[in-house]
Parts: sequence; structure tokens; C-alpha cells
Amino acid sequence: MRKFISAIYEHHSLIYKVFLFVISTLFIVYLFPKGGSFKYDFEKGKVWQTENLYAPFDFAVQKTQVQISIEEELLKEGMPYYFTLDTIIASNSSQKLLNEFELTFPDSLNPDLKNRCRLKLAKTLAEIYNVGLLAEDVSVAKEKEIVLKVKNSGVAKYYIFANLLTTEKIQESVQENFSDSIYNPYKNYFTAIFFNNIKANVSFDKAFNEEIYEEEKRKILPTVGLVKENAIIISKGEVVEGDKFQKLQSLRELYASQVWNESNYNWIVLGYVILVVLALLMLILFLKKYRISIYNNNRKFTFIFFNVIIMIFITTVILKYQPAYLYIVPLCILPLILKAFFDARLGLFTHVITVLLLGFIVPNSYEYMFLQIIAGIITILSVSELYKRVNLFISVAQITGVYIVAYFSFYIIHEGNIVELRWETFGLFILCGLAMLFAQPLIYIYEKTFGLVSDVSLLELSDTNSKLLKLLADKAPGTFHHSLNVANLAEAAANEIGANAMLARVGALYHDIGKMKEPTYFIENQSNGINPHNELGPKESARIIIDHVLNGIEIAKKHNVPDRVIDFIRTHHGTSLVYYFYSLEKNNKEGEVNIEDFQYNGPKPFSKETSILMMCDSVEAASKSIKNPDYTKMSDFVEQIIDKQKNDGQFLNADITFKEIEVIKKVLKHKLINMYHLRIEYPD
Repeated sequence: MRKFISAIYEHHSLIYKVFLFVISTLFIVYLFPKGGSFKYDFEKGKVWQTENLYAPFDFAVQKTQVQISIEEELLKEGMPYYFTLDTIIASNSSQKLLNEFELTFPDSLNPDLKNRCRLKLAKTLAEIYNVGLLAEDVSVAKEKEIVLKVKNSGVAKYYIFANLLTTEKIQESVQENFSDSIYNPYKNYFTAIFFNNIKANVSFDKAFNEEIYEEEKRKILPTVGLVKENAIIISKGEVVEGDKFQKLQSLRELYASQVWNESNYNWIVLGYVILVVLALLMLILFLKKYRISIYNNNRKFTFIFFNVIIMIFITTVILKYQPAYLYIVPLCILPLILKAFFDARLGLFTHVITVLLLGFIVPNSYEYMFLQIIAGIITILSVSELYKRVNLFISVAQITGVYIVAYFSFYIIHEGNIVELRWETFGLFILCGLAMLFAQPLIYIYEKTFGLVSDVSLLELSDTNSKLLKLLADKAPGTFHHSLNVANLAEAAANEIGANAMLARVGALYHDIGKMKEPTYFIENQSNGINPHNELGPKESARIIIDHVLNGIEIAKKHNVPDRVIDFIRTHHGTSLVYYFYSLEKNNKEGEVNIEDFQYNGPKPFSKETSILMMCDSVEAASKSIKNPDYTKMSDFVEQIIDKQKNDGQFLNADITFKEIEVIKKVLKHKLINMYHLRIEYPD
């Protein structure tokens, strides 16, 4: 049992990675739709490159949305409009009119004339109500057929809309009805009484019209034909367009439901599992082969997988509930963040793996993958020095522009015109770009959550007024000055070979903070001319010198310096010798000298930036020992020191080339010559 527990403890890092790999695979597969997948990929306007396709089963050809929209418009145009006729209004208005007439002319008219006037008013009102008086102005064609349904009864009659009366139409006819000489003295009174009491009895029944329209719309068939089993759908070499495209789309939509059943569900899931395993395995192998430090760090390993899963989760949720908003997902934030914390190559590789995984489930997968991969490449190429806020805005604008241009290109290839171009999709790309601006606060959240460091944090760490660097300046001023010089050299060299200049500078500023513990044992801090090493043996002196690395790591951790910067403290001497004290011990002691007592514990530099620091640190420190420096001496000196480091294998673990080392040599020579104000010696 003890051996078993010991084995688990010994391999706990690997066990954790396997666990994370399995959980990630299962979660991604769980997110994916479980229906069968149509095995042919096609695009409108492209040639069908595969073999002749025959219908695997009977299926109905689905109408396109355009066809359905046209049928709905035709239905709307052909449907009669429904109006409501209220008979109670006619009765009430007639009674009110007669009452007002009696009040207006109680005894002023002779009985015969009064009776004739009363009948005339009632008849005119009845004639209008028999035709129908429209309540409001409705935008309907004059020749349009309408249905006039009597309120609270099943009676209905068909009308032509133009026959309905309006208040404007009856103005003149009412005036004419009272134009006879016997009515003329009272015409204005009669007209006023008439219009005071008349009320429209016909109204447009909007709710009923919508109800009828929806009911009729539901009767529109969603299909336009039937394809029998084994009937040919498309032949090899034919262009995917027209009814062929429609049949292929219908088959693809129906395929998942037709193929899916309880027995093959497990096979579909198994297929997804294998594909997801392959994709994630490629990511792990990349980390193990090219980013071993990240692979060995479970926190960083988890961070990468976490971001991949988050992007897949967001995309699948959008696809499930609002597939039209697919392109609003800021997928390019993934390479942007990974580049900020690690490097461009890892960011792009992870982005491609994520896009490949999403390619299983998104519609128009080729178009989607092309857009996302191109945008990811632009993200990697354009986003630099993220700590400069303007750079992020410029990069987002470029990425959004690439999205829009690429999508527009795909559309005109497929459709051959821009008549039905969905301009709102461009809005989705703009929103996607705006969402990418969230990268800055997200980076800060990740820094605090996962303990990582980005260029933004590096900028803060590079402030020489920070607490730790001020402490270094107070306790070991010579070391602080040396660190500043090394930082300038490292930054210049990193810029020249395309490495992370900010990281190299910050690493150089902090690489010797361990000397604060015993500052006087380092020559740059011996301002009074007293060397305490004179009182010690070579072995003890070497141990104090070597311990400044361990002391530096301890101090850095105490002050919460990120691991990414602590790596520079660990590696800036690699496994080199404290050669001065080793030679002293060798000359003073008879017999063998244990070289390990005078050797730094390492590790060796494992990146371009840490390699740059080793070269710059050694060259800057040793350059002060040159007596009467001139250009030739300085040049030979730089060559000698760096070549020795190279021959000792100090750069074997770093991704730095011989060419880049030669470039760094040139930079260091140029900088040191400027620092010492040297001039080339001209021959006599």
C-alpha cells in the first residue's frame, strides 16, 4: 500500500494531466450535438467533387426561406380584409339624432314640415349606415375585396373596399339631401345635427385579420416535392445550385434525425470521443515537445485547457439557442490571451486546434474555419506590446476588417451578387471585435486566478521605483547599477532577434536580487576596497557566490514576483563554474577538486530571453575587468565569453539559433563600445 501511495505521489503530475485530459474530452463531447453528421460538405455555386449521390431514403425537399416568404406575401395579398359592422351604433345614432332634432326645433316648425325634416334626417342616416361608414383611414387598395361581418352574429357579406363610406365622402351628399328650397333655411342646422350624432359603424378588425392570416399561413406546406429512395440527387461534376442545392440541404437537415437511433447513438459518441482525443492529444504533444516548461507546470497546463473549453462552451451555447449569432463569439481572444501569457506559436496552435474541434458542429464548417484561422493569424501577427492600450484597439480593428472582407468574399462567391447580403452579419463582426476588447480585464483576472504574468504586469515590474528594486538600490547599489546596464543590453538584444524585450528587461532587473543578502561579498558593492573573501577559503567563497541564486529565488517569492521572472534568477548562470575560486582552489589544493562545489545548480536557460540574460550578464560584469579597453579588446572579449558559454552547452535547452547568437554578439559589442565611449583605433 505504501508503495502504491508513493507511486501516486511520484507521478501525481502525470495523473493530474490524464485526469484533466479525460474530463476535458468528456465535457467537450457532452457539449457536441449527438445526431448523425452528414458526411458530405458542399457549398452553393461549387462543383460536386465526390461520387454520384443517391437518396439513402425517401425524403421531402424543404422549401427555402425565400420560397416560404414569397408564398406568405402572396397569401397576404390574396386574402380579403375583415371589417366589423356594428348594428347597435346605427340604432343609437338614429335615436340621438332625433332627440337632438326635437330639442332644436320644438315648436318653431309647422308640424308637416317638421315631420318631413325628421323623416329626411332618418332616411339619410339609414342610407349611410346601410352602406357602412368606416371608422378610420385604412391603407387598402380600392378594388380590394373585403368581408363585412356583423358584430355578435355569424352574418357576413363581401364588399369592395371602395364602396365603404367615409366622413369625407358623405359631406357633399348630406349637403345635397338638404338642398331643396323647403329645407334651405334650416340646412346648416340639419347638417350640424347630423354630423353631431353620426358615428362610424364599420371598423378594421386587426386582431381577427392577424388570426386568420396566421391560420392560413400554417397551412403553407414546408416542402416542395419528394425524393424517392435511390433516386439520384446530384452527379459528380455538377454545380451545386438550384433544386440540387435545395435537395442537398434538405437531406443534410433530415440526415441526423433519420440516422439517429438508440443503437448507433453510442457509435456517434465514440466517433466524437476519438476525434476530440486526437485533437487534444496533438495539443499535449506540442506542449511536451516544444513547450516542456509549460507542460511540466500543471497550473499553466490547466489554464490552456480551461480557455479551450470556455471557447467551445460559449460557441455551443450560442449554436443551440441563437445560431444566427455564431460570429459574435470572440474566438480570437484565445490566441491573444495565450500570446500575452506565453508566446505566439502556442497561441496560434491552440487556436487552430480549437477551431478544428468546433468545425465538427458549426454550419458551413469550411467557411467558419477559414474565417477563424485567418483572423487568428492576424491576431498573432498584429497584437504586440499589449501593455500599450492603443495596440489592442488597432489589432481589433484589423481583425474585424479581416472578418468582414473574408465573409463578403465568401458570400459573393456563393451567391454571385450582393442583392440579399445580410448586412447585419457585419454588425456581428463589429460586436465580436468589441468583445475582444475585454481581453485587458480578462488578462488581469487570469493573472490573479492562475498566478500568471503578462506584458502588462511586466511593465509594472519594470518600474525601478518598485519596493523590491528600491530595496536592491539601497542595499546593493553596485548590483542595482549592474542590473540596469544588463537590462538595457538585454532589451536591445531581444529587440534585435524578435524576442520578448519587456520580459528580458524585467528578468535582467531582478536577476541579481539575491545579492542583497550578502552584498559586500560581490565586488560591485565593495566601495571601501575591503574584500571579505580574503578571510575565506575558495570553497566557502564559491558557496556564497552560488547561493545568491537561491537567495534571489527566496526573496522573489517572498515579494510575490511571478515565476516567469523568477526563471531568470534560476537560469542566469546555468550550470557554469565560479571559475575564479575554482582555479584558486585548484592551485592551492593538492589532489582532485570536486567541481560540483564550484558549479551553479542550474537549470540552463530554456528560452531566448533567459539565454540573452546569461550572455548580457556575463559580458557586462566581466567587461569591467578589462584594462585599457579598446574596440579590438572588447570585440574579442565578447566573442570569447559567449563562445565559451555556447561550447559548454548552456544554450542547448533554449530555442535560440547560432545566427541569433551572432546577432546578439554584434548588439553587445556596439552597446559596450558606446557605454565605454570607445573609438576604433586607426592605423598610423
